[in-house]
Amino acid sequence: MPIPQSTDPTTQRIVTLGLVLAGLIVLWKWLPALEAAFTPTSTPVRTVTARGDLAADEKSTIELFEKSRDTVVFITTASLVQNIWTRDVFSVPKGSGSGFIWDEAGHVVTNFHVIAGANEATVKLADGRDYKAALVGASQVHDIAVLKIGVGFKRPPPVPIGSSHDLKVGQKVFAIGNPFGLDWTLTTGIVSALDRSLGGGEGPAVEHLIQTDAAINPGNSGGPLLDSAGRLIGINTAIYSPSGASAGIGFAVPVNTVARVVPEIIKNGRYIRPTLGIEINQPLNERLVQALGVNGVVILRVQPGSAAEKAGLLGASVNDTGIIPGDIITAIDAKPVNSTNELLSILDERQVGDTVHVTVLRDGTATELTVTLQPGN
Repeated sequence: MPIPQSTDPTTQRIVTLGLVLAGLIVLWKWLPALEAAFTPTSTPVRTVTARGDLAADEKSTIELFEKSRDTVVFITTASLVQNIWTRDVFSVPKGSGSGFIWDEAGHVVTNFHVIAGANEATVKLADGRDYKAALVGASQVHDIAVLKIGVGFKRPPPVPIGSSHDLKVGQKVFAIGNPFGLDWTLTTGIVSALDRSLGGGEGPAVEHLIQTDAAINPGNSGGPLLDSAGRLIGINTAIYSPSGASAGIGFAVPVNTVARVVPEIIKNGRYIRPTLGIEINQPLNERLVQALGVNGVVILRVQPGSAAEKAGLLGASVNDTGIIPGDIITAIDAKPVNSTNELLSILDERQVGDTVHVTVLRDGTATELTVTLQPGN
């Protein structure tokens, strides 16, 4: 006797759904076995796909790194600490940074802040040799320091010197250094901006910096920034980053500044800045020019016997009513001067003995005087 079929559509849907679910459960359970049955038992050996030749820009980058690597050094610093109980003196690691070979005499250029506060510095070459370094001198205002090592044989090559006056925003740059102690690291980018200023809070501002998006991290400081020809165009000096790591904004001291400052340090043990022989004060100057409604730098005092005195510059005077301005410098060689940093920056591009034309505002009238720059302290 045939089994009566239900004509209720709801019952039919429930039965159909149950059968489908049952089938899926069975399929899920036996799927690995089915897959294994249809999978080849032996895996064929994969052959290497031919890559072809490297791109032209890849070749040039590789060649640049291989040629420049030996000029870059790894610098580690230490401080001497004395045990208060035993009176023994021992070294405590302080930090690390980068640098590069300047000349055949073994001079190494790095940042001032890399060696600041350290008693010892060790320079490691690309071939693994270590040398104790002696400090030749430094210029904090430029964040440049010069060390010297004695390499008897297989002297590393000096870095080729380029120029920074003709740099263009957008051109390629290459940074080599030792970020976070990871030695001889290459990063690439472009010149993002020119003529930046940095600092000036706790110390003097560093002027005319190159801004780049090449990754610069702690430990890169003091390393070279190179152009596409492998020439030095700057010293990697700082980053702008809330986190302390690279955020795509790095700064480098331009090579034109380096080429002017380093020989002075090697010759004299320090950089002698050219000056007018006047006394100025940045915070006071800002208040004075604002009160007077002018732009420029107020000369507070002319040093006796200075170049400024010989040229006839006048300093401020003081009476019962306060400070009475004398000359207010508004331009040097027709370049506007709006702040003490601008004045120092313009003078820093000159040399001791150079003659400059100083435009001053005296009793409301513009006057031009000629001053022969003298060595600063």
